Amino acid sequence: MAVLQANGVDFDFKVPVLVVGAGACGLVSALAAHDSGQSVMVLERDERPSGSTSLSAGLIPAACTRLQKAHGIEDSPELFVSDLVAKTHDHTPYDQAMVIARNAGPMIDWLMDQHQIVFELVTDFLYPGHSCLRMHGPKSRTGADLEQALLAAVERAGIDLISGASVEDLFVDATGRVTGVRCRRRDGAMELLGCNALVLACSGFAGNAEMVRHYIPEIADAECCGHLSNTGDAVNWGLAMGAALADMGAYQGHGSVAHPHALPLTWAVIAKGGILLNINGQRFSNEMRGYSEHGAEVAAQPDHVAWDIYNSEGHEAAMQFHDYREIKALGAVKTAASLAELAHLTGLPQAALQAECDAIAEAARSGSPDRFGRRFEGVPLLKAPYYAVKVNGALFHTQGGLMVDHNARVLRENGEPFPNLLAGGGAARGVSGDSSYGYLSGNGLLTATTYGRLAGIAAARIAFET
Repeated sequence: MAVLQANGVDFDFKVPVLVVGAGACGLVSALAAHDSGQSVMVLERDERPSGSTSLSAGLIPAACTRLQKAHGIEDSPELFVSDLVAKTHDHTPYDQAMVIARNAGPMIDWLMDQHQIVFELVTDFLYPGHSCLRMHGPKSRTGADLEQALLAAVERAGIDLISGASVEDLFVDATGRVTGVRCRRRDGAMELLGCNALVLACSGFAGNAEMVRHYIPEIADAECCGHLSNTGDAVNWGLAMGAALADMGAYQGHGSVAHPHALPLTWAVIAKGGILLNINGQRFSNEMRGYSEHGAEVAAQPDHVAWDIYNSEGHEAAMQFHDYREIKALGAVKTAASLAELAHLTGLPQAALQAECDAIAEAARSGSPDRFGRRFEGVPLLKAPYYAVKVNGALFHTQGGLMVDHNARVLRENGEPFPNLLAGGGAARGVSGDSSYGYLSGNGLLTATTYGRLAGIAAARIAFET
C-alpha cells in the first residue's frame, strides 16, 4: 500500500466519484453522491461485501426521526450531543458531535423515504448512556440485513460496485489532490482508475495486529471479532500524505462475546438486570458503564472469560437479536431452575453466586448504589429461571483515524482540507473519545452512515467543480 506520484499516469478508466469500501459507510456515501447527480463507482476488496456492518447489530442511534415522532418520543440534537460528549468525559469536541447529531436523523429518514431501507425503532429497552429511545435498525437486529438492504438500494440506483477489487495505491499530485487509484482484481490483474473525488470508507485497523499493539496495547491480546479486512489502509495512506490523525486509542470493545462461538451477546441482558461474573463467581465492575470498556475488563479476568448471568426478561429481550438466537441454537445458553443448578452448569461457586445475588437484592431494596456504583432499583432482580452464557472480551473495530471537517473532508496536519479526499466510518476519527470508555452504543454505524452521507454529498460537489 503506497501513495505514488500522479505525474504521467494514464488511467484505464475515470469516474467522477470513487468510493473505497462497501460497508455501510461506502454504500451510503455512494447513494448520497448518486442522489447529488454524480456517477459513482464502489470498489470492495472482499468477494462478498460485508465489512464491520454485517458483524454488528445493525443499530443506528438518531434523533428527531419520523419513527421517534410516531412513538411520541421527544429527542433533540442537543440532548443527543450531551449523551455523546458525556460518554467520552468531554473529550469529543462539541461541534463535531453536533454535526453527527444534527445529520443522523435526516439521514435515517432519507434512507427510508428515498431508498426503501426499512428501519424499526427499538422500544423495549434503553441502551446505556442514551437518554431516550433512539436506536434504529432492521427488524432482525442484525447488521447483515442492513448491509443487504443497502446493497439492494445501490443496485436499484444503478451504481457500479466492483467486488474482489483491492485498492493497493493512491496517485496524488503535488497539491495533495488524489487523481486515482491502482487496484488489484481477483485474477491478479492491476487496473488504474482515475477520479475527481475519492471517499475512503475502508474502515479502521482492528484486523492489523501490529497497528493495534502500537496504538491500543490494552486490547492487543484480546480476540479480534471484527472484520479482518480492516487493515488500516486509510490511516496509512493518510500518514503518507501528511494527514492529521486523532483518538487512535479509541475502539469498540465488547465484554460479552459468547465463548468459543465468537458471537456477540446483546447487552440487553445486562440492561434488564443481568450481571457479569468471573470464574470465581464474583462481579468485578459496574456492568452498566457499557459493553465497550468491558472488552478489556473481561479479558483481564482469570482465564480471560466471564459468565453473563441474567433473567427471563433479559432472555426475552435478547431473542429479538439474530446473534442471540444463533447462540441459543449452538447450545451456549444455559438455563437453571435454581442457584444450585446454575452453579452446577457453570462451575461457579454456589456460595459466591448467593452472595452476589444477596448484595444485588439489598442494593435494590435500599435504593443505594452497590459497591461498584450500579443501581438496581427499577430493573428486574435476578431470579429463577436463570440464564447463563460463557463470554470473553474482544475487539470489534477501531474508532480513531483521519481527522475530517464538518463535510467529511480529510484534514492536513495544519488543519487545511485536502482538495478531494474524504473519509468516514472507521477510516475517520469518530465521536468515541480516546479510549474504549467513550464508545456509546451504536457509535460505529452512527459515524459510518452519517459521515458516509456527508462525504458523498461533498464528493459530488467537488466532482462538479473539477
